[in-house]
Amino acid sequence: MKRSSKGFSLIELLIVVAIILIIAAIAIPNLLRSRIAANQASAVGSLRTLNTSEITYSSTYNLGYTSMLSYLGPSTDPTPNSTAAGLVDSVLAGVGNNSSKSGYNFVYAPTTDTNTGKVVHYEVNANPQSTSTGTNYYYTDETGVIRQNTTAQASSSDSPIGG
Repeated sequence: MKRSSKGFSLIELLIVVAIILIIAAIAIPNLLRSRIAANQASAVGSLRTLNTSEITYSSTYNLGYTSMLSYLGPSTDPTPNSTAAGLVDSVLAGVGNNSSKSGYNFVYAPTTDTNTGKVVHYEVNANPQSTSTGTNYYYTDETGVIRQNTTAQASSSDSPIGG
């Protein structure tokens, strides 16, 4: 009686699966690292956008900086105004003083001058949502300098990025 040799044996299939698992074990950590790097670059870019938008808002409306992060967001009216300036997208503007984008949470903290009622100082923190979305914490204020910390929430005393 002749045996048919169509198909693969169990040993051959197990070897193929083992090879695929080895390749995946090598590739997946690199993929995660590249995703973290992309999220961190996006967070820095978003902070730069927020700094530029705050300067534009302040010079356009002559009210100081925004009292809420969401005021930088898009307007439903055809004409932007001081509570919907249309300077950033709705994702980055968020709700109130908080937003989330690309694995980072952004927290906006304005300081109002008691004499004039204008916002004269602001701080923005960008914190990773988890260690799988980012490893650096970022901070910026009206000076435009973006600072980072690798272990805890960044502040004005941390080192600037790139220097």
